Amino acid sequence: MNKFLQRWTVFAGLIVVWQVFGVLADDPFFPPPSEIVEAAWEWWVLEPENVTEHILPSIGRLLSGWAIASLIGIALGMLLGRSDRAMEYAGPLLVFLRSIPPPALVPVFLLLFKGGTSMQLATIVFGVIWPVLLNTVDGARSVDVTKVDTSAVFQIPRYQWVLGVVLPAASPKIFAGLRVSLSLSLVLMVISELVGTDNGIGSQLMTAQREFDYTRMWAGIVLLGVLGYGLNTVLLAVERRALAWQPRSRDEQHA
Repeated sequence: MNKFLQRWTVFAGLIVVWQVFGVLADDPFFPPPSEIVEAAWEWWVLEPENVTEHILPSIGRLLSGWAIASLIGIALGMLLGRSDRAMEYAGPLLVFLRSIPPPALVPVFLLLFKGGTSMQLATIVFGVIWPVLLNTVDGARSVDVTKVDTSAVFQIPRYQWVLGVVLPAASPKIFAGLRVSLSLSLVLMVISELVGTDNGIGSQLMTAQREFDYTRMWAGIVLLGVLGYGLNTVLLAVERRALAWQPRSRDEQHA
């Protein structure tokens, strides 16, 4: 609890410093937090249609793309992680595809899907699948040899071996990949909404920039930060519950 209070005290102190310097500087490009909060209130509360037209669709794309990439990454990672031969053939291709920056493929996805939700989902899925896939491969390959031998002796069926031995052993690294991919999905959601659509948080950020409404633009940036923090907090809670069987360090117990 003490660490929790310390973190939020530091955060509040930074906000106060930002407020003071923002008021003193009187710079339209960097408004103080009080003006940003006022703009956010007008955008999210006094104009509730923005929630249904822009915020909720963005969250839906983010979570849908992340979920699709997670399912594909975990399934494919489990297959590749338990097959050395498959990894030998697929390894170079995975390295090549992972090296391609997802924003560079936005024009390609625009041509293939003609814009809209399909293009945005393709951008998010392609960009966020790699942390999940590679962490799953690493986790699946790190199963304890004793567990492998014991399962072979008792002739455990393949599906029980995968679900009962390999998946739990790989879970810590899978969740690490899920956390990284969730942060990436937020970034790619914004990038995918900058072109080919007229709704979403990214689209509204671009509109605010073009209209020189920098306070509203900062309100959108703050909204992205709130979304990222909230989603990460929920995922951490799920991870702690799913991995409750694992011993945790003292710092994690008091976090």
